[in-house]
Amino acid sequence: MNDTELSLTREPGADARRPLALTPGEDLRGYLLAHLGRAVLFGMTFSSVLAVLLILLFVILRSFSFLSGYSIVEFLARRDWRPTADSPVFGSLAIIVGSLYVSFAALVFAVPLGILAAVFLSDILSWKARNLIKPMVEILAAIPSVAYGFFAVLVLAPWMQKHLGLTTGTNALNASLILAIMALPTIISVAEDSISAIGRELREASYSCGATRMETVIKVVIPAAHSGIIAAVVLGMMRAIGETMVVWMASGNATQIPQPWWDVSQSIRTMTATIAGEMGEAPEGSEHRGALFALGVLLLILTFGLNIVSEYFLSRAKKATGKA
Repeated sequence: MNDTELSLTREPGADARRPLALTPGEDLRGYLLAHLGRAVLFGMTFSSVLAVLLILLFVILRSFSFLSGYSIVEFLARRDWRPTADSPVFGSLAIIVGSLYVSFAALVFAVPLGILAAVFLSDILSWKARNLIKPMVEILAAIPSVAYGFFAVLVLAPWMQKHLGLTTGTNALNASLILAIMALPTIISVAEDSISAIGRELREASYSCGATRMETVIKVVIPAAHSGIIAAVVLGMMRAIGETMVVWMASGNATQIPQPWWDVSQSIRTMTATIAGEMGEAPEGSEHRGALFALGVLLLILTFGLNIVSEYFLSRAKKATGKA
C-alpha cells in the first residue's frame, strides 16, 4: 500500500464527520441562525431604503408650505430668482436650465473620452497593464470635489482669461471641464465592465469573418455593449448634475440662460450651488427657505429618474451577457 492509499484509509472524507441526522437542538440552532442572518440582511437593506424615503419625505414636507402658497407654474417657468427683493421672485427656470446645461456640456467632453478609454482598457491594453491602470483611473473619484474646485478657480479660470480672451474664467466651460474629469472614472469603469462582459466568443467570430480589430470594436463590440455604455453615460450625468462644490466655485453663479445657447463662456447657476449658497442665509420658516427645499425636491426627482434609467439599461446589459 502506497502513501496515498494509506492516507485515504486514515483520513475520512470531508462529509464523513458530519452526522447524517441532526439532533433536535442542532436542527433548531441551524434554523435560527439561517433566519437570523436573513433578518440582519433584510434589516440593513430596509434601513437604507427607509433612510432615502425619509429624506425624500422630509424635503417634500419642508417645501410644502412654499408650493401650496406659490404658483408652481411661476416657480418652474420664470427666469428671475430674487429672494431678497422687496417683492421676492422665485423663478427656477434659469437655475434648472443651468444644471442641465453644465451637465450635458460635461458629457460632451467626457463621453467620447470615456468610451475610448474603456475600449482601450478592454480590447487593446494587456491584461496586466489593465489591472494596473484601471484602479488608478478609479482613484480619481476619491479626490475631494473641493480640490477640483480650487483647481478650477486658481488655475483653469486665470488660464482661460489669459489664453482664450474670456471676460471671466468662472463660467459654464470651466465647470463643464472639471465635471467631465469627475465623471470620467464612473463612465470608464462601468463602460469597461460592460465591454469586457461581452466575452471572447463574439470577438473571435468577428475575426473569423475577416474583420479587423477596429471593425470588430466599432461594428460588433460597442453595439453589443450599448446598454451598459448608456448606463455608464447616465451614471456619469448623475455624478455631474449632483455635484455642488465645483459648480458653486467655478460656474460664476449668474442666474441666466446663455444667449446664444452654445456660448459656454457665460456664467450660469445650478440647483445644487443655489441650495448650498443660500440655505445658510435663508431664515427658518421663510418663503425663501421653502423655495430652496422646492429646488431640492426637483433635484431629487431628476436624480431619481436618472437612476431608474440607469438601472433599466444595466439590467438589459446583464441580460445580454447572460448574467441576469
